[in-house]
Amino acid sequence: MSFRVQPAAPARPNRCQLFGPGSRPALFEKMAKSAADVINLDLEDSVAPDDKAQARANIIQASHDIDWGNKYLSVRINGLDTPYWYRDVVDLLEQGSERIDQIMIPKVGCAADVYAVDALVTAVEAAKGRKKRISLEVIIESAAGIAHVEEIAAASPRLQAMSLGAADFAASMGMATTGIGGTQENYYMLREGAKYWSDPWHWAQAAIVAACRTHGILPVDGPFGDFSDDEGFRAQALRSATLGMVGKWAIHPKQVALANEVFTPSEAAVAEAREILAAMEKAKAEGLGATTYKGRLVDIASIRQAEVIVRQAEMIAG
Repeated sequence: MSFRVQPAAPARPNRCQLFGPGSRPALFEKMAKSAADVINLDLEDSVAPDDKAQARANIIQASHDIDWGNKYLSVRINGLDTPYWYRDVVDLLEQGSERIDQIMIPKVGCAADVYAVDALVTAVEAAKGRKKRISLEVIIESAAGIAHVEEIAAASPRLQAMSLGAADFAASMGMATTGIGGTQENYYMLREGAKYWSDPWHWAQAAIVAACRTHGILPVDGPFGDFSDDEGFRAQALRSATLGMVGKWAIHPKQVALANEVFTPSEAAVAEAREILAAMEKAKAEGLGATTYKGRLVDIASIRQAEVIVRQAEMIAG
């Protein structure tokens, strides 16, 4: 273990982030009543250029009028390479209510991108006397972003989460695919004449998880484009959860339940984790550093694994 203790990620549920365009305010009430932990109101890709200003006004109004309950309310602003992003930040924080929790920054390529938004947010908060400190989430969706992922994760104390944006990431990397997430037809291995499909996003997800866990940030899997494929969504979500990600985007309401299902520890998993902790407590009382549980060795590393599952279950229940 390094002398520097790995910081804990924010203690809030982030199993599902439900997206909806800011240009469609009729959806906002339904999103607020959904089972998603995080609501992402979008000003970027899902909003046409001519609709940007109205979408921004819609979100500002909704921050005052709609009861968002215990949802974590996030707004995805436009990219820093556009003429829209600064007005997104200024108007949201000058005119929006204190109910807004987070700003999501798309297409982050380096730590300076985060610094720029952080500086503007800090100035507006000070000028307007806002009481709630806005958090930030970044999306890694370029070659530059994944190359600089660790410095991005360390860029701001406001940063709470980091997501993988598969579509733009694939385009930036020059990947030969038009799919958004999931396995890809030509990305397979061959053994004895049989094809076995592997995960082309695995390495990028692992890099994001490592950077996030190093700096106490929530690692989140991004979109799965084929919302008619429940099993494909579930399979990718299970892979992401196994790697250490805490949740996944939903680009369609039907994906919310799937994400919550995968990223909520099962009763059996929680019970087993508690049994492992109890077995290790017994071993510790007997002066032992390890013991056996159901025929397998458990030790201090097993305690850390079990504690992750128990903490996650307790946080969701709370």
